[in-house]
Amino acid sequence: MTKLYIDADACPVKDEALRVADRHGVEVFIVSNGGIRPNPHPLVQTIVVDDGPDVADMWIADRIVPGDICVTGDIPLAARCIENGGRAIRHNGDAFTTDNIGSQLATRDLMADMRAANPLGMAGGGKPFSKADRSRFLDRLETMMRAAKADS
Repeated sequence: MTKLYIDADACPVKDEALRVADRHGVEVFIVSNGGIRPNPHPLVQTIVVDDGPDVADMWIADRIVPGDICVTGDIPLAARCIENGGRAIRHNGDAFTTDNIGSQLATRDLMADMRAANPLGMAGGGKPFSKADRSRFLDRLETMMRAAKADS
């Protein structure tokens, strides 16, 4: 049975993910270090983990199995989800896959090295989250959910 895990800290698409899960009758785990208001929906469990680096990520990665989906912007968590046979999707709708996760990890590591080598900080930052990103997320999560349910 497919489950949806949401890496909830700084997730801008929780409501959209819950709508898709509700439509499919899928159990949802909203995982964070705190500060998330519990959702009363019967399919939703709010999981508050201990404070600490990657504790929420470890909780998800230890439970995700084939047929499950994780909503996250965290590349190492996505890699662990894929390694465990699950699926992972970014907040903007981009899917993490076995074909792209290696290059995404390498790029992440390269950017971390570049930031560390520049003591004044790199200019710029990520692009702002848009309505188009939200719409793309909804569409692609729907597609991913159908595929996951068909596989499980």
